Amino acid sequence: MKVGERYLTIPEVHELLLKEQEKRELTYEQKLTLQHCEMLQRFDVRTAQKFVAELEKIERVTGSLAYKIAELMPEHPDDVRAIFAKERFTLEEKTILAILSTVAKYQGSAPAPAAAAE
Repeated sequence: MKVGERYLTIPEVHELLLKEQEKRELTYEQKLTLQHCEMLQRFDVRTAQKFVAELEKIERVTGSLAYKIAELMPEHPDDVRAIFAKERFTLEEKTILAILSTVAKYQGSAPAPAAAAE
């Protein structure tokens, strides 16, 4: 998601909406977004920012792609390829493996989403 020219992680959006909710009544769309964030939030804000920063260090991973990877948390090489499908280059296997190992590192520290627990 983008605010101005800055991408945000799901935990950052969640935090912003909670602060806004304290000030005023959220719109219908904002309430749906807050509910969506609560279902998909895997980390706290600091962990999400560290995760994105680590992803951006990987070759060919731009800011927008790092945020998309953090949002989707791909577990399979084909999932990573799908994220990069519209790019004008093909990822090398070592880059795909670096992305997947970074995701696995942070997935291990993340609590299971509520929907998966049922």
